[in-house]
Amino acid sequence: MSLAGAAAQADELAKQGKERELADLRREWADELEVAARSADYRERAAAYRAVGQFRFRQKEELLRRGLEDDSPACRGSALLSLELLSRDHPRSVNAVRPLLHTLANSDDNAAVRRLAIISLRNGSPQRDTIVLLQGIAEEDGLERDVRQTAAKVAAGLEKRARTR
Repeated sequence: MSLAGAAAQADELAKQGKERELADLRREWADELEVAARSADYRERAAAYRAVGQFRFRQKEELLRRGLEDDSPACRGSALLSLELLSRDHPRSVNAVRPLLHTLANSDDNAAVRRLAIISLRNGSPQRDTIVLLQGIAEEDGLERDVRQTAAKVAAGLEKRARTR
């Protein structure tokens, strides 16, 4: 079985709530995931960063930080997908890399990466600096419409959460 296959299996186990089987699978694939994240091939690194989320591997969050700083947009995107998945239950994952997410959302060369960074910020704590940044992105004329709309929607959601606290 490949890392991608094991990650898909881990995702299914997580969705089914089979924590023991998921933990066993994590133990079995932890070393291979680390090796893949250090690969010279961006496709292997991207698969590894994506697998972190599918495995619900909170112990590998530092690995995701490296993925967010990777030269490859595919790797940054995969790391963002995993970060978004890990942060659904608790904002800690997003809050730990918030400055990096701000940079990606505001200035990454790849529109898909920018949009994924914005989506990830949705799961963080509703901090004023994030809301202001997202509102600015939403009003920026030179950006793709999809990026602006996503930023406006996430900013509105964070503002609403901030008011209900």
